[in-house]
Amino acid sequence: MQLNNLHRTLKEFGNYVVQQSRTRLTKAKKGGSSLYKKVNFEIDPQTASILVKFPFLQDVDYAKFVDQGVKGKNPSKISPNAKIKGQQAPMSPYKFGSGTRRGTFKKFSTIMAQFAKKKNIRFRDEKGRFKAGGYKSMGYIIAGNIYNRGLAPTFFFSKSFETGVDKFQERFFLSFLQDIDDNLEL
Repeated sequence: MQLNNLHRTLKEFGNYVVQQSRTRLTKAKKGGSSLYKKVNFEIDPQTASILVKFPFLQDVDYAKFVDQGVKGKNPSKISPNAKIKGQQAPMSPYKFGSGTRRGTFKKFSTIMAQFAKKKNIRFRDEKGRFKAGGYKSMGYIIAGNIYNRGLAPTFFFSKSFETGVDKFQERFFLSFLQDIDDNLEL
């Protein structure tokens, strides 16, 4: 049985979800990231079942962390002067310090030091002038804040997927009915 109409609708659905996901990533200031570039979908027309895959979610834990956020280890350890306070992802299934993922805090702080250097994030005094303290120290502080308060969720994929299902639900049904009708005419 040929399902040409349904396949066409599935392609439109996949394109819609990818476009919406990339828009949400851009709004979350992750527009130029490698994750942004990896957001895609596949439809295998050879299989008997209709399947739309979003392979970037199966291969990249980072995509799941960005979508769902990551709970902090201990938000009470954040400085009282911090601009962002409290748990950033209280409903997330992921948590810093749970021991289920690879990596060390030292490696994380080194990555944050590189980030601070790239973005020229430096210590400042009350008047806004640069203070003593290198990127390594800044990286340690940034990593500590992220580790303890977590990462806020973006729902870049889950909201896009849910919206797509709502928008295309009736079209899937009508496309399938049209395919049945087309096959009966043969």
